[in-house]
Amino acid sequence: MVKTIEIYYEDAYIDKFDATVLSCEEGKGGYFFVVLDRTAFFPEQGGQSSDTGFLVTDEGKRVKVIHTSIKDGIITHKTDAGLGEGTLVHGEIDFDHRFSNMQQHTGEHIFSGIVSSQYGFDNVGFHLSDSEVTMDYSGFLSPQQLKDIELKVNQAIWENVEVICSFPSKEELQSIDYRSKKELIGDVRIVTVKGYDTCACCAPHVLRTGEIGLLKVISSQAYKGGVRVSILCSKRALAFLQAEHEILSELSGQLTTSTDKVIASVNKMWDENHELKGQLLECREKLMEYELSEIDPELENVFLTKEPGIDGSFMRKTVNALAEKHPGYCGIFSGSDSEGYKYIIASGKNGMNAAELQKKLGEKLGAKGGGGAAMIQGSIRNVAIADVMAFLDSLE
Repeated sequence: MVKTIEIYYEDAYIDKFDATVLSCEEGKGGYFFVVLDRTAFFPEQGGQSSDTGFLVTDEGKRVKVIHTSIKDGIITHKTDAGLGEGTLVHGEIDFDHRFSNMQQHTGEHIFSGIVSSQYGFDNVGFHLSDSEVTMDYSGFLSPQQLKDIELKVNQAIWENVEVICSFPSKEELQSIDYRSKKELIGDVRIVTVKGYDTCACCAPHVLRTGEIGLLKVISSQAYKGGVRVSILCSKRALAFLQAEHEILSELSGQLTTSTDKVIASVNKMWDENHELKGQLLECREKLMEYELSEIDPELENVFLTKEPGIDGSFMRKTVNALAEKHPGYCGIFSGSDSEGYKYIIASGKNGMNAAELQKKLGEKLGAKGGGGAAMIQGSIRNVAIADVMAFLDSLE
């Protein structure tokens, strides 16, 4: 089969075209795979998601294009219905989706071009989906460096620089200094953002950088010795910033402070909360000391039940205190019958094997946990605490 004519290289803004069905094969799940003689649907490649849209027959049958792929120059359209070989179709690209991808991708080129020229790092990974844009670079970039790059990218956007896409001849290509993740053979398409980047790329791009509108760095993290950076452009960036602003405004209202003082207010509340937790723990420890002093020292096994949310270190401290005075198993359960319980159990002065008790709790009551002979911890659900205590009381 001959290679598909790629109309999107003629003009990235073409969103309607006519073509002929060369083949149609039914696949799994009721999907079909349609090959046309020519198409404006950009296939998934180079880290970018594919175009979607519709194929419409002269009789008005609308077939949804869910995904587009390319192999050996042949582009295949995954559709929700079949089309007969030789059928004339009218293609309709979801241009909002296409244009958004164009904006994200051109924004990424400018960003990567600046990273390359300013820091010498290569773009070694790229992913553009409907929800995120990520780039992996071969070196680490600090938050301040990313902030500086972000500003430079937006400066390029505001300058409304021309974006040129071309297929240079082999002779011309030899004189062009361009970025590429791998060595290329055959026709090489070069995308140039004047003054900012020259890169080999197969995807559609905007005509001028002003069409990107805005670029925002969303996050970054260390990744394989370098850094992974997430960005959003245009409407996606605006939607992200609007959501962030709504969160900030709501926090500002709840804290009864201006937005520029939210962080200081949260830090103050954090410090106060930390202090209150310390005071609460101190009170709990004093109360527990009193409660432990009231327990009959002649008891062999001692098990306490407490409200949900008891700190694990506090539970462990209590259990250790019990184990110093009682010969059997000593434990504490924190939780409720509806939500379940977490527990810590230790062996008392007689050195009983707590691991054996964990096994019995698992077999009889479905408890999940682990530990050794000296101490176990775990959780138990869908069992009333009265039944747990009854089981523990039955132990010899």
